[in-house]
Amino acid sequence: MRDVAVVSFAQTPYKRRENTRSEVEMVMSVVAQAIADSGIPKREIGFTCSGSSDYIAGQAFAFVGAVDALGAWPPISESHVEMDGAWALYEAWVKIQCGMADAALAFAFGRSSMGTLPETLTMQLDPYTLAPLGVDAVGMAALQARAALDAGTVTEEAMAEVAVRSRRDAKANPEAQLKGDFEVEKLLAEPYWVSPLRKHDCPPISDGAAAVVIAADDVARRVHRNPAWIRAIDHRIEPHQPGIRNLTRSPSVTLAGQKTHADPAHLDVAELHAPFTHQELILRRALELGDGVRINPSGGALAANPMMVAGLARIGEAARQIWSGGARRALAHATQGHCLQQNLVCILEGN
Repeated sequence: MRDVAVVSFAQTPYKRRENTRSEVEMVMSVVAQAIADSGIPKREIGFTCSGSSDYIAGQAFAFVGAVDALGAWPPISESHVEMDGAWALYEAWVKIQCGMADAALAFAFGRSSMGTLPETLTMQLDPYTLAPLGVDAVGMAALQARAALDAGTVTEEAMAEVAVRSRRDAKANPEAQLKGDFEVEKLLAEPYWVSPLRKHDCPPISDGAAAVVIAADDVARRVHRNPAWIRAIDHRIEPHQPGIRNLTRSPSVTLAGQKTHADPAHLDVAELHAPFTHQELILRRALELGDGVRINPSGGALAANPMMVAGLARIGEAARQIWSGGARRALAHATQGHCLQQNLVCILEGN
């Protein structure tokens, strides 16, 4: 296996509605910054992979237009995943492992504000038994939260504590969308939005883009004094039909954690892609993360949740913790689909 590291990360400021720039313009800004910050000439980046969703963009092959942001020269080897950008990074990592490139760029973009996001995500459900019912993403998450509450694995107070900590930590993140000081008691006094979820339990609608450059071996050592080495990466999937899953647990995350040797005793930070408060609690339980691991110092998806981007951002934010000296070993997690259906775990380590 080749040593591969994250050497740069760029993201746009996340907004409720990005109405001054197109997807191409957003992607252009983060790609240019990520390449410049990497110290790797553009001609030496041997592979590019993007993550996005045609449903969110509202048109087929939306990623083709975003390729305009990469420029026409030099020619590139390019691919795309209809997934969060974390899976684009995974494909880029595989390409480097296969010796097809020594450096690669992964980027993702999403403008959720252009439609009604919860209803758009209904299209991810089974087209015969669930999608016709019109159940949306928030409704599905509410069913999961109710199951976890009834099972006694989460409490409404613990969920509110997640929201308070996330928005408080987001104050140190200039790209975060929601930030500020809140009190658990006041949040619990708010009415339900979709019972048992209140507004603070749910992520904001966010527009944005992000890009990451990864490099192998001597290339990474040449351009960065402390690369964030990808020591392990794995992704798993659970059944598409939520009715046959135990929504209070996440066995795919547990398995991915085992495959990546995510020992909590050797982790300093975990960036968890948990769009809903109860999902962070489920993920922490699945990965056995205790009080010794700092969770989502960036604010996480509760502070900004650009669809198709938030998972890639968790990897970038974890890498930032290593570069800054805030952590020596970090875990990054990404999810896709309803109720934590698909999950990716990545372990990053400094020199």
